[in-house]
Amino acid sequence: MMNSIFIFIIGTIFGSFYYVVGTRLSNNESLISPRSHCTYCNHVLKPYELIPIVSYLILKGKCHSCHKKISKEYIIYELFTGILFLVGYLKFGLTYEFCIYLIISSLLVLIFITDFKYMIILDSPLIIFSILIICLKWYSFGLTEALFSILQGILAFLTMLLIRQIGNAIFKRESLGGGDIKFQFIVGLILGYKFSMISLILATFIALPYAVATMYIKENKEVPFGPFLVSGLYLIYFFYEKFKYLLYFI
Repeated sequence: MMNSIFIFIIGTIFGSFYYVVGTRLSNNESLISPRSHCTYCNHVLKPYELIPIVSYLILKGKCHSCHKKISKEYIIYELFTGILFLVGYLKFGLTYEFCIYLIISSLLVLIFITDFKYMIILDSPLIIFSILIICLKWYSFGLTEALFSILQGILAFLTMLLIRQIGNAIFKRESLGGGDIKFQFIVGLILGYKFSMISLILATFIALPYAVATMYIKENKEVPFGPFLVSGLYLIYFFYEKFKYLLYFI
């Protein structure tokens, strides 16, 4: 029980951090300076105002200084990340699979923040998490397995690049963002090439209703594909035992 509570709290802390990372880096701002502050009055937040979820509830969703409303996105992503971490711990325990799951969950949160809000997938998290995954595979399974996973990631990346080239030729415009293609390397790195393709197909089906709605509702017809790509990765990894039977038909 205590472990579950601890994992949830750690998740909320990371959720708060990821929101800062996503919003600041997407706007080319430093993570170090200025310190966390109110975007309305520039009031520098004190330690008790930085406690995930708790501070938002105590302050009733308002700045302590100017009393302007604080964006609900803070508490949403803190709670969301805490739940993701907790669910992963309950399923995998403290295992290698749980470590990879934490990376996937972190990417899920970051990409939801950056791609939905700013239509961008940041390079720095992709690089850092790719290195972490490779190191985990090397440590857990040896250098040969790590190199083989890198090869799978490269194949997934090249396939996504080819899909973009075909899409660009058909639609006469950019059909996929560079971040989507780079992210597919991570999908291949984690799932292997065959499952990365299944993940891509799943992501396309998940994105379809949103894309159709966007065509009729929004003036900007661009659809952020990153959140759906990472959702496909998450679903296949979490329900791997159910999806693995698809390999018999591929």
